[in-house]
Amino acid sequence: MAANVTHKLIEPHLVSGDMTPGEEIAIRIDQTLTQDATGTLVMQELEALHLDRARTEVSVQYVDHNLLQTDEKNAEDHEYLRTAAEHFGLWFSKPGNGVSHPTHMQRFGAPGKTMVGSDSHTPAAGSLGMLAIGVGGLEVAIAIAGKPLHIRMPEVWGVHLEGALPPWCSAKDIILEMLRRHDVKGGVNRIIEYHGPGLACLTAMDRHVIANMGAELGATSTVFPSDDAVRDFLRAEGRGDDWCELVPDDGAGYDIEETIDLSEIEPLIAKPSSPGNVVPVREVAGEPIAQVVIGSSANPGLRDFAIAAAIVEGRQTSPHVSFDVNPTSREIFTDLTRMGATTSLIIGGARIHQAGCMGCIGMGQAPATGQNSLRTMPRNFPGRSGTKEDKVWLCSPETAAVSALTGVITDPRQWATDNGVDYPALNLPERHSVNIDMLVPPLEPDEARRITPVKGPNISRLPDPEPLLDAFEAPVLLKVGDNVSTDEISPAGARALPYRSNIPKLAQFSFTQIDESYPERALQARETGHIVVGGENYGQGSSREHAAIALRHLGLRVVVAKSFARIHWQNLANFGVLALEFIDDSDYDDVDQADTLALSNLHDALDTTEPITIENTTKKTSFQVRHRLSPRQAEYVLAGGLIAQLTREDANGAAPADAPPA
Repeated sequence: MAANVTHKLIEPHLVSGDMTPGEEIAIRIDQTLTQDATGTLVMQELEALHLDRARTEVSVQYVDHNLLQTDEKNAEDHEYLRTAAEHFGLWFSKPGNGVSHPTHMQRFGAPGKTMVGSDSHTPAAGSLGMLAIGVGGLEVAIAIAGKPLHIRMPEVWGVHLEGALPPWCSAKDIILEMLRRHDVKGGVNRIIEYHGPGLACLTAMDRHVIANMGAELGATSTVFPSDDAVRDFLRAEGRGDDWCELVPDDGAGYDIEETIDLSEIEPLIAKPSSPGNVVPVREVAGEPIAQVVIGSSANPGLRDFAIAAAIVEGRQTSPHVSFDVNPTSREIFTDLTRMGATTSLIIGGARIHQAGCMGCIGMGQAPATGQNSLRTMPRNFPGRSGTKEDKVWLCSPETAAVSALTGVITDPRQWATDNGVDYPALNLPERHSVNIDMLVPPLEPDEARRITPVKGPNISRLPDPEPLLDAFEAPVLLKVGDNVSTDEISPAGARALPYRSNIPKLAQFSFTQIDESYPERALQARETGHIVVGGENYGQGSSREHAAIALRHLGLRVVVAKSFARIHWQNLANFGVLALEFIDDSDYDDVDQADTLALSNLHDALDTTEPITIENTTKKTSFQVRHRLSPRQAEYVLAGGLIAQLTREDANGAAPADAPPA
């Protein structure tokens, strides 16, 4: 049968199951990616799993998030990650070398490979014809240990691209068009595969923009073919031998099909405070702005910076706009400088920052309260920028750079017409400035065994797992609405992010974006435990498992929601928190914060798929919920989490369990 690229990637890596949507499959994993905001827990999990050495083809630990060293905490994390990478046989990308996703694409990504990463934007590697999936850190640890990833086989959503992009539009406008059409839940339980003649106008880095932000659609992953554009990219990186063709067969089918005519794309922008809140730029033109930030893994390519430099060349940005530029890798920064484009940016008013995630994760560049900030970044969840009352808009580099000049949100097409400006023609280098000096290769096994990971005082241990009780009553400490993100559950930013390795301290920031009293109230109710009630798509966004672990430390036992985002749902299960869904969504309205809920016979209930009845003892009512756990997942939730289950199996002499279903 004619096969699409997704099936061609999965089939040779299939360990068990069949590729029927909704069925559980196990996939062999070739590569892993971890970054410093999530990697310290991965290293602690590898210790808990008693791993001696990585068993993947390539595993890389990047330091790209916690780069601000205002005290000792982040430096301690960096040293722990460096020495843990040495001990376990991982590559180590030094601080400031670059954002994990484009750097991995430049140095390690290869067509036909599978990868998991403890970062929700890991699917960006799909731009090279890879199957790359963002998961929780524990699943990455298990993959590093050589075990397969279990997932529910997603539907394959074929997006046929035709036509060519008009001037003043770029790849960011394509993914914003997808979000305009489908919002932040449209890709749930799907892999998006782009195909068609429109691909001819998209470079590998353009495709990275689209694959990266497929995560904002809730997609399991995004896949592109490995064609001439991928070959050209790998040749430019001096890695032409890593290329192989991987394209869909003639007549290949898809579970869902859609077409985008690129010639009809116009400049788009996501309004505060959701990536799915997309409108044409022309509809909001004239809104005053105070900040423009160009960079991040969502627009990481050399052309994304070069086009901004060409737009501001010979011009000065508005006096009331802070124009910030985050290079995404040292290689890209080097090429930008050799082109003379860095000089154009500096003269034009740009503030140049180090190569890293920076403002995207709220580590610096926080905007003023209530002031509009235009960013080429992937997310604008409330408070993610580091400012609680922020107003972040997401747009292309073209829209961002033109708006930096005018001081208001501006449609770049109208600006070009008014000023008689042609769309800049870029002369990008055919060969890139490859720099591998800040990538530290794995040590030889004998030398690695002599390395002991260095843990500073800010690095705590993983919380002790506690089995799930068969019956208990607990208060609803917090009730939240739809699309609550992990940024709101466990915030990033310069205040909280340095405590990523210190779970008790990080827990004090939990849900403070929504309710500052939550951590204190949770600690007071810790003996009895507590429950959180949520709306649709609970836990969207970042893969950070801290949003499960920190709340588990505070006594969270159960989350009842209308629906869950894939990665966070799995993270809750991994750490022994029971995720339940309302069978009738209207029951959500009948549960209030401070109600006490009673659950009973949970051990038997998790053995079946029958509805579970929850008693609201405050209102003297009841409602039904369901769980979506497989028998294997139910077993480790009852044990208190996956590590508890694996430890128990190890004590009994059993082989370590495979990775959990996702």
